[in-house]
Amino acid sequence: MLRWLIGTIALSMVATGALAADPVEVHIGYLGLSGVKSTLSLIEQPADNDGIAGARLAIEDNNTTGKFLNQRFVLDEVKVKDSDDVAKVATDLAGRNDYIITDLPADALLKVADALRDRGTVLLNAGAIDDRLREQDCRANVIHIAPTRSMLADALGQYLVWKQWKRWLLVVGSHDQDKLYADALRRAATRFGAKIVQERTFEDTGGARRTDSGVTLIQRQMPVFTQQAPAYDVLVAADESEVFANYLPYRTWDPRPVAGSAGLVPTSWDAAHDQWGAVQIQNRFVKLNMRRMTALDMQAWTAARMIGEATSRTNSGDPRKVIAFLKGKDFSIAAFKGTRLTLRDWNLQLRQPILLADGRMVVSVSPQEGFLHQVSELDTLGVDRPETKCKLQ
Repeated sequence: MLRWLIGTIALSMVATGALAADPVEVHIGYLGLSGVKSTLSLIEQPADNDGIAGARLAIEDNNTTGKFLNQRFVLDEVKVKDSDDVAKVATDLAGRNDYIITDLPADALLKVADALRDRGTVLLNAGAIDDRLREQDCRANVIHIAPTRSMLADALGQYLVWKQWKRWLLVVGSHDQDKLYADALRRAATRFGAKIVQERTFEDTGGARRTDSGVTLIQRQMPVFTQQAPAYDVLVAADESEVFANYLPYRTWDPRPVAGSAGLVPTSWDAAHDQWGAVQIQNRFVKLNMRRMTALDMQAWTAARMIGEATSRTNSGDPRKVIAFLKGKDFSIAAFKGTRLTLRDWNLQLRQPILLADGRMVVSVSPQEGFLHQVSELDTLGVDRPETKCKLQ
């Protein structure tokens, strides 16, 4: 009896000591651009905390689990201007944090990745969708949470083909990012058996359409721009620069649906998404931020949660152990998309279903039924292993 009592007291003392010990602190940086990109629609203007708000919510979720494992997560937020030396800012941020979530353009992200390579800091790309970051310009210290243009285009292409809308009229903007999206859409058409019956370019000539006569001018311009096209099933717009696509629905010469940058839009997340427990996170986000959750918010949330999940699964604050687990075959993360998400080991891109939304409802989720793959149906979206140009180093 005395021996049992002594053992119980000893265990109690160990447990009390563990609880009294200082928690393991995990420091996560967030590096983004200051300012927001203007959109055509007044009701879709991005918030100042777009992206960061999602990371903050994930930190709360990480700490909810972390308190049982004596782990504490801290977010360090920094925004840079175009004139700032982004590599220097990132180096300073890396001195205070174990990981950095980024929302940066492709070139800036590469500068940061190369500047931090020798110190071993891992970046989690929540914003840049450029395929080249996962292909010829891939880096071993960058994990990609944001889907690629090719993943988005393939998700849309699968649905249009499933609907038997195989004849596409492709309208492309005149900016570089528009042309990159158009490249991804052409690839999707070829890959899934659609036909682009004609391509047209919408030149950005500047000027303001938010004038008293703006609606009248647009109503006249868009039917003229889209008339005399060969027979087509759907107009697909490539307009990442937000110049014209949102003016196309209900204004085309022929009564046809619009998809791509307007109408039916492929996205990693939408405020209307309500399946697989998504209502829970949507409501929590609205309560905290008094606005809807965007795709960038969700991508940042997923990035921070991936760190939290790997830290709890390894029960370690050592970044090397956490990253090794993140990149390993046993890692997966739940993200309210009906399946657990995993990393592609050949380019460190997060596999994920893509939502197809019309601004009010989620119309469908890709990959679509019937598009099969020998490893994962999610690998029917984007560049697959046999196609990759990535050599991680």
